[in-house]
Amino acid sequence: MATKKAPAKSGAGNAPTTAELIKFYKDMLLIRRFEERAGQLYGMGLIGGFCHLYIGQEAVVVGLQACARPGDSVVTSYRDHGHMLACGMEANGVMAELTGRATGYSKGKGGSMHMFSREKGFYGGHGIVGAQVPIGTGLAFAHKYKNDGGIAMAYMGDGAFNQGQVYESLNMASLWDLPVLYVIENNKYGMGTSVERSSASTDLASRGQPYNVKSMTVDGMDVVAVREAGLEATDYIRAGKGPVLMEAQTYRYRGHSMSDPAKYRTKEELQKMRAEHDPIDNLRHTLLNMKALDDEGFKAIDKDVKDVVMASAEFAQKSPEPDPAELWTDIVVAA
Repeated sequence: MATKKAPAKSGAGNAPTTAELIKFYKDMLLIRRFEERAGQLYGMGLIGGFCHLYIGQEAVVVGLQACARPGDSVVTSYRDHGHMLACGMEANGVMAELTGRATGYSKGKGGSMHMFSREKGFYGGHGIVGAQVPIGTGLAFAHKYKNDGGIAMAYMGDGAFNQGQVYESLNMASLWDLPVLYVIENNKYGMGTSVERSSASTDLASRGQPYNVKSMTVDGMDVVAVREAGLEATDYIRAGKGPVLMEAQTYRYRGHSMSDPAKYRTKEELQKMRAEHDPIDNLRHTLLNMKALDDEGFKAIDKDVKDVVMASAEFAQKSPEPDPAELWTDIVVAA
């Protein structure tokens, strides 16, 4: 079945300005440094439970959130810290939640996988594999029902994309022309299983075709390419043409979680990806070649980012733990 045709582009095709490129660099670097510090705090025993780092995948969420507008909504999986920061959530509140402090976004009760910010349009962080996809579909239904002009972005991994509720969501979204962008962050490994071993077809984006969903694949290690594809997708969705399925081919540098030594891949594979495809390093080279920034400019950005991250860690460690009475708050009871 043929996919739906996209309308004429209004935003896609417009190259990002120098100021936008510098912002992409800052945003990706903030996520990278934040995640590195979170990993250190986990090793120190200051972050409990699970902790899934986003290192290597920064270009996906930064490029796509550059296409978002006020009023849009975002939902994702448990690998979510980068999405929070890209949505504009404060590093202090995110780090405080990771360390289980009362000043965190979920009052220290959600931790790494379950924090939210309605003000920033961020609806989780969800620990059940694939559960965020029908939630994202519901957010899109709400946007359409309210006619508020917003769209939903539902992020998932390549492992989650094999879950049945994903295809129920694609079918429903296509039937009702819901304003939702489904994003597969294909980082090549679902926990410890390569996509080649877990998916009968590795062309994940093509799975949208049976549901008549416009589908596309993008280099998820290139923030400019992601932004370009994101503008094409969001223009299509905002025009009322229905959902879009985007496969962003990316790569995570760390294990699935902090407890995963990632022995299922070779050191050579990892080194090759970091040397040839790192999204931050490649954008840095681009900015240098453009003479948009020099070495001193990059050092200043790095210092500013490190200051924000170190301040967030200090804020978190100095914040109080939740009062035990918080166990009984924010609970919905059906009558």
